[in-house]
Formats: sequence, C-alpha cells, structure tokens
Amino acid sequence: MPAHDEEPRVVKISVQLLITGEEQEPLPLFLAEAARILEQRGIAGVWAAEHVVAFSDYDPKYSYPYSDDGRPPAQLSQAGLVEPLTVLTALALHSTTLRLGTGIAILPQRNPVYFAKTAAALDLLSNGRFIAGIGLGWSGQEYAATNTPFERRGARLNDYIQVIRTLWEDPVSEYHGEFYDLPACIHLPKPVQRPHPPLYFGGESIPAMRRVARFGQGWFAMRMTPDILRPKLAALQDLLAEHGRSPTDVDIVASPGDRECNADMIASFAELGVSEVVVPIFANSVDAFRRDADLIQSGLVEPSTHF
Repeated sequence: MPAHDEEPRVVKISVQLLITGEEQEPLPLFLAEAARILEQRGIAGVWAAEHVVAFSDYDPKYSYPYSDDGRPPAQLSQAGLVEPLTVLTALALHSTTLRLGTGIAILPQRNPVYFAKTAAALDLLSNGRFIAGIGLGWSGQEYAATNTPFERRGARLNDYIQVIRTLWEDPVSEYHGEFYDLPACIHLPKPVQRPHPPLYFGGESIPAMRRVARFGQGWFAMRMTPDILRPKLAALQDLLAEHGRSPTDVDIVASPGDRECNADMIASFAELGVSEVVVPIFANSVDAFRRDADLIQSGLVEPSTHF
C-alpha cells in the first residue's frame, strides 16, 4: 500500500485484441478506426494475441493452463487469429501513442532472426512503441504444426532470446547455443528503442518467472486476479534478488482475462504495484468496438488516475 504522502499511482489501461479477419468492416478500415478510438479514450496500449493454427480436437495431454479442467475454450477451434506483428503494424500506422505489444508471441515456434527483423521494422514504423511480449504457449499440437519439438521449449526460448538481443544490440551479431547457431553477421536497421525493445514474458511457472528475472523488462501475468497475483509477486521478488535486481526493474502487466474487471480490482492491482491492466475487446464491428471502448474509458481509464 503506498504511503499517504506518496504520489497517487497511475495504472495504465490497455486492451487485448483477438483479430480474426471476420470483422464486419474490411480489416484495414476496422484496424484504423480501432486505433483512433482507443487513443481518443486514453487507452494506453494494445496486446495482440497469437495462435498460428487451431484444431477441431485438442489433445487433452496438453493442458490449457487457464481453465479449471484443462480444456481450451471452444472459440479456439471456431476462428483463427491474424498474425500479431502484422496487426500491430497496421495499428502503428494509424496511431501515435498506443503501446504495441505481442500478447504473447510464441517465440520457440518462430525463426528468431525473422522475428527480430520484423519486430525491428515495427519499432521503426511506430517510432519506438513496440513491446516484445514472449511466451512458450501450451499446445504441443501447435508446435507439431510448426515442426518444432515441444520438449525443452523453455531452453529453446532462452537461446532465441539471446539471438534476438544480439541482432537488436550489437554492431556485429553472433551467437552459438544448443538450439541456434548464428554466424557473425550485420543486422540493420536496429530498432528505435535502445538497447532493445522491452521484453515482457508470459507464464506463471517458476521457470517462466525466472526468465523474467533473468531477461525481462516486464511480466505479463495473464488471467489473474489480485488475490492470485499476490503470492506470485512474492516469488518473483525472490527470483529477481537472485539476479541482483529489484521489483522496480520489472513492469507488472496483469490481465484478469474474461473475468469482470472494475475500478475496485484496478485499485487492488495498483496496491500490488501493477503498472498496467489489460482487458479484452471481442467486438467484431466498429460500432461495437466503440461501445466497448467507451465502457472501458468510463469504468476503468478514468478511475485509474485516482489511486
């Protein structure tokens, strides 16, 4: 709880978009209007979700981590998602202040050199507004569809992070690891943000939070209420200390998912030191998007400035 003489904490309110390509308006128009609507209402950023393919029947041995029974939501089989870096690029060209994050990109399924290249272009086009939200995903079937081993995906991710960082940071980039061998090369242009766009990691396991402590500028705590988040933040603080870092070194981004979020929940998140709260918008028309954004502005954005 902040002391009485501290400045009031401002919690940024952002949205997660699930763009399917089935919106009522042509997609370029929908995204252009969405960007304008969000900025006009003081919404801080957009997080674009990723799943490269879906399945009519999900294998139960790959448990979905955000449901009580381990089953993924039916919507995953009913609609696809437009590739998130492409969505964010379109939003970048119709906005000036929106933070633009992958929420989250399943990096082990991607080629890290091309991820670094595309992300650097997005950072340039947005003048330094890109956030690399990165995670492991959960579906072994999706890994199989990308011809990527599901086993040791965490170790693969750690290697890929090092590849991306050297491409973004170093005049001559080079990395030799278990899962990727990058010969000495020159990667230009570099991103606007230095030393690199911030790395925000998803996941709530100890290995995931250890990755935040080792590499991260932020943690995207997905589908969490304040009560669930509180003990995990204590664990993260211990892991940060092991790496000589403090909680102030990492932004905490929390999303209650499809649970109802209100001003009281935002206040509770603020007490925990959360800097940004992300709520979903599922609208598939501009009019519906505008109505949802109006509700977020009045119910969350305006109250969030008073904590």
